[in-house]
Amino acid sequence: MEVTNTIGRRKTSVARIYMSAGNGVITVNKRDIVDYFPSEVLRIIVNQPFATTKQFGAFDVNVNVHGGGPKGQAEAVRLAISRALVEINPEFKSSLRTEGFMTRDPRMVERKKYGRRKARKRFQFSKR
Repeated sequence: MEVTNTIGRRKTSVARIYMSAGNGVITVNKRDIVDYFPSEVLRIIVNQPFATTKQFGAFDVNVNVHGGGPKGQAEAVRLAISRALVEINPEFKSSLRTEGFMTRDPRMVERKKYGRRKARKRFQFSKR
């Protein structure tokens, strides 16, 4: 089997993954997943597509991720893994779609506007 290359995004995080047949080793930025995501919750988020499709230990994943925070990066990796699984086997798409793993979350931070303190916050108004 050849290497499957996909991309996932969340907020300002971008994850590029290279997935090939193997024995379940996940490497994030040349580090083991346990070292890169010390929180168990974030590792569960990354592994959710494998749990949904019952493909634990079937693929080796090499991830390059940058931008954003840990949660956004984990969700970007989840989207990329889901896309790669669908590319390998299109039958997985319906189960991953029902879990919401195939949808790119479009919510981004709103930019700050001039003349204001934040994106929407205004200066205090005084009537008198």
